[in-house]
Amino acid sequence: MVENNELRKVGLKVTLPRVKILQMLDTTDQRHMSAEDVYKALMEAGEDVGLATVYRVLTQFESAGLVTRHNFDGGHAVFELSDGEHHDHMVCVETGEVIEFMDHEIEKRQREIVAEHGYELVDHNLVLYVRKKA
Repeated sequence: MVENNELRKVGLKVTLPRVKILQMLDTTDQRHMSAEDVYKALMEAGEDVGLATVYRVLTQFESAGLVTRHNFDGGHAVFELSDGEHHDHMVCVETGEVIEFMDHEIEKRQREIVAEHGYELVDHNLVLYVRKKA
């Protein structure tokens, strides 16, 4: 469970909306949530947090490194808690489902390609757009 301490550690004041949003992201089964998803989940839980507040807090969390923002399909942003573990994503073009995966061979090959071109890898984001086989 994410603690209020996490907010303090990244220099954010502990406020009720921040705590509620952080707890929602930490306890949900849905790992990748849009601001609208977070807002709806809070409303369903009987929490009184406005949509503008959700957007603002998620942006603050992103700046503080607590969440990672992904723009998968057409600029629709989703957020996931940053856990420090690198992984890549597959997005189903039919359902929008996001599947996380980690492949050491892909990671190794990316570093090799970068080095072959005389660079060092600083960061990367791999997204594969997929659909179920018929």
